[in-house]
Amino acid sequence: MAGASIDDLLSELPIDQIAGELGVDADHARRAVGGALPALFGGLKANADDPAGARSLAGALSRHDPGLVEGGVDVAQVDTADGAKIVDHVFGAHKDQVVAQVSGAAGTDPGVLQKLLPILAPLALSFLSKKLGAGGQADGSAGSGAETPAAGGLGDLLGGLLGGGGSGASSGGGLDVGGVLGSLGGLLGGGRR
Repeated sequence: MAGASIDDLLSELPIDQIAGELGVDADHARRAVGGALPALFGGLKANADDPAGARSLAGALSRHDPGLVEGGVDVAQVDTADGAKIVDHVFGAHKDQVVAQVSGAAGTDPGVLQKLLPILAPLALSFLSKKLGAGGQADGSAGSGAETPAAGGLGDLLGGLLGGGGSGASSGGGLDVGGVLGSLGGLLGGGRR
């Protein structure tokens, strides 16, 4: 788990299939995904930094099957209605501003990001669920607070995804996590807890 990075999820995504869903070429889809993933994980991290948000997010993770990102991702299996709810919850009233900032940073159309985020959000939660299940749970049970260790591990996992990787922060796929998060300024964390 310590070596987890956004690139791990990026490498599993079927960019050609996503491009088809968005009606753009693969290069455009890759740029859009490269901007949207750090924004999404940054929004999740901002929510997880709040205790109520962390509990809510841990509950949401328990409802997202890691199988969605195992053995090859099929975008057709993604529940985009659920994805839209996740995006609204993560970004709250700042959603349109986040989309505008990310589209500018990624050099893509805001309409493409509006369609992309609900595709990526369930995949991101399934990815986190998979990573937490692989080593993020505390051993034994902390009484009835089973979500508490998950919430604590979640903050650490998200922090590692966003800040970890050193030189890998700007990957071969052109994913510039720091640049995207920096362009968002104080917009992250505006979601409902």
